[in-house]
Amino acid sequence: MSPAPPVAGADAPDWIVLKFGGTSVSRRHRWDTIGRLMKRRADEEHVRVLVVVSALSGVTNELQAICDGHADPAGTHARIGALVHRHEDFAGELGVDPGALTERLAALIMLGDDPRAAAGTLDWQAEVMAQGELLSSTLGVAYLRTQGLDVGWTDSREWIHARPMPNQNEWSKRLSASCDYTGDAGLRRRFDAAGPALRIAQGFIARAPDGGTAILGRGGSDTSAAYFGALIGARRVEIWTDVPGMFSANPRAVPDARLLSRLDYEEAQEIATTGAKVLHPRCIHPCREARVPIWIRDTERPDMAGTVIDSSAATLPGVKAISSRRGIVLVSMETIGMWQQVGFLSDVFERFKAHGLSIDLIGSSEANVTVSLDPSDNLVNTNVLDALCADLAQVCRVKVIAPCAAITLVGRGMRSLLHKLSDVWAEFGRERVHLISQSSNDLNLTFVVDEGLAEGMLPRLHALLAHSGAMPVTEAAVFGPSWRRIDRPDSRRAPLWWESDRARVLKAAAAGTPRYLYHLPTVRARAREIAGLSAVDRRFYALKANAHPAVLRTLEAEGFGFECVSKAELEHLYTVLPALAPDRVLFTPSFAPRAELAAAMARGVHVTLDSTYPLARWPELFRGREVVLRVDPGFGQGHHEKVRTGGKTAKFGLAESAVPDFVAAARAAGARIAGLHAHIGSGIHDAGHWRTVYAQLASLAEGIGSIGFIDVGGGLGVSYDPDAEPFDMAAYGAALAEVKAAWPQYALWVEPGRYLVAEAGALLLTVTQAVDKQGLRRIGADGGMNALMRPALYNAWHEIVNLTRLDDPPGEPAEVVGPVCESSDVLGRQRRLPDATAEGDVLLVGHAGAYGAVMANRYNLRELPQEDVIDD
Repeated sequence: MSPAPPVAGADAPDWIVLKFGGTSVSRRHRWDTIGRLMKRRADEEHVRVLVVVSALSGVTNELQAICDGHADPAGTHARIGALVHRHEDFAGELGVDPGALTERLAALIMLGDDPRAAAGTLDWQAEVMAQGELLSSTLGVAYLRTQGLDVGWTDSREWIHARPMPNQNEWSKRLSASCDYTGDAGLRRRFDAAGPALRIAQGFIARAPDGGTAILGRGGSDTSAAYFGALIGARRVEIWTDVPGMFSANPRAVPDARLLSRLDYEEAQEIATTGAKVLHPRCIHPCREARVPIWIRDTERPDMAGTVIDSSAATLPGVKAISSRRGIVLVSMETIGMWQQVGFLSDVFERFKAHGLSIDLIGSSEANVTVSLDPSDNLVNTNVLDALCADLAQVCRVKVIAPCAAITLVGRGMRSLLHKLSDVWAEFGRERVHLISQSSNDLNLTFVVDEGLAEGMLPRLHALLAHSGAMPVTEAAVFGPSWRRIDRPDSRRAPLWWESDRARVLKAAAAGTPRYLYHLPTVRARAREIAGLSAVDRRFYALKANAHPAVLRTLEAEGFGFECVSKAELEHLYTVLPALAPDRVLFTPSFAPRAELAAAMARGVHVTLDSTYPLARWPELFRGREVVLRVDPGFGQGHHEKVRTGGKTAKFGLAESAVPDFVAAARAAGARIAGLHAHIGSGIHDAGHWRTVYAQLASLAEGIGSIGFIDVGGGLGVSYDPDAEPFDMAAYGAALAEVKAAWPQYALWVEPGRYLVAEAGALLLTVTQAVDKQGLRRIGADGGMNALMRPALYNAWHEIVNLTRLDDPPGEPAEVVGPVCESSDVLGRQRRLPDATAEGDVLLVGHAGAYGAVMANRYNLRELPQEDVIDD
């Protein structure tokens, strides 16, 4: 039966429930914060305040160890003694009379001598486990009273009562209890009269049906707060923790994860259930049924708005979060006789029920059923899995796959988002996926992989979701700032060149748009970062990123060589730099015709091959010459599938298995393999990537015998988003130094392109129209995919600002579109340009110095963008 709605009445005071975890109650200054918050809520909102607390940090683990070691009296007494001293010491730190704990500590000591300890009975374990919260709440009341607050102590067991659930075994009835949370007017009146307006109660504990103690299991303090909130019809429940709310991913693993400002109960339930540690999933249902909002707040940032969970949150379609759960166990059950066999699943699931195990995910085929088990207390703390497998073996073949991790995308309308998840599918396609499950409520999509893969995949998947638009991070009603911005509020990037020289940039735009503007001092600064890497012997600039003559001259003066991919690029390079030594040029084409390879060989530049075809068909081109072999290491990386240039599906590089054939073909043609090269993608931020590539090439080089250098390519990540972390050049340099030290016999070459010029370039456009169509705001510009192809081609994100009104506040979200007759002619979505944006304003598209003008086109017969430079 659903509980009644919150009780209201003219004489019934409102309550706010605040929950604080172990870290918050283990430090004096945190108790000061708790006291201030209690008083502020009471004074400013004219409510009564109930605080629910956990045990001091680590105490519950110690109490669990006492339960686990119940057969060792000496060990039990030693652990209890240590806990007594810890609480006495903390009382001293708080300035509390130690006598305030006398009764509580005596109860803990008595449990060590309890006759039930030898057998470790469940009721004894529950009483032992309850002592942490009883002690911390007693300490808190005593301390806050010394601070002048009239605070009362409430025994949670008087109000929260465990109830037996169907299919619940004796262990879970006592040590993972479920409780009533239906309040009524009578209970509310009794609770109002039971103490002062400010009270502290215990999380985690409840009254068992036999009158003893039951505990709620993991996350019990969150759940206790929710039970109280539902029972007394609280105005809200506030969960205070060490992060300011729920995030779009674990912020410790994904610094770019966004704070989720507002969620509805269903989405919050899914996020909590699928791995978010900030809120226990059991606490949401009572609040949802009683229509009590939940706030999540940060104890260290008490004034910061966090996450609000309630029924009025906007039901925005899209992925809200990506979460992961470690310790997942897969049980695969196979039998030929399963197909069309009546009752097979019933027989199987009955065995899970008998062992007190709850099944989460299910995948099935004609002869196999695979299910997942979350790491529950029962699974972790007992040998139940062995017993289960023994029972299942009577009806099927059993295989346990562990440890695994479940990676889950959570959000509304998952089925309608599948077309935006192609990059996500591709990412999983490179790994071993054991199980895929989509929820029937269309709120999540889960992939089960080997546990070791999850941590590394989360940042990449989060970035892919944001770039694809599947995760609508620009929706301010749901998505707040990134964890990186919250954790380091002063770390915002320094002003870019176009911000510092805005007047000059606007003057350039007045000469006509679309127009690219390149800032050569920024090119030099990036070049000198690369030049400062001691492990790098030679550095080349990938000409395809930006071939402007001023850029080429600038980089040549900084000591860079150049990498070309076509005959036309070679000819352009030598037109700009006619005296350039051939040894400073790499020619790395893809499926080039014979004439282009012949032209490159004639110039005497380094020529790269990635197949045996040229050697076998045109051996005369290479006789007596050196060549470079481009190897495909078998995998690709990058910010989009179309920039990944490694792996079976990529057209670039020679597979490792074919290297012996290439060596034989080179010998037959009379050519010498002088170097090895690999480049597997662009936009890579993981410095360890180049370490892996170099090591793989070095192992091949040893077998070839003629290798003098190893070229690990480019692909250095560029932070297009102003909130994103810049590329870690120090980590990159350290990774290169590590591999160079391991294989000092090979010269180390690199060939960045984008990194050197992206930040140095900006595309200037003029607003043509600002219109509204059925509530969707669009701002038109005089250049679109004809001037900058990257958004249409790669779904790339570029910062877009109204340079004319740079100091105006952000307006309503808008699409920035171009004049090309294609639906994909969108430069940016959900951009909060000023509401006053009007015809004639100058828009600036940032970080457009790479793959901008070089990819511009005359589609619709529009003119190519103009190009200018700034050099001072």
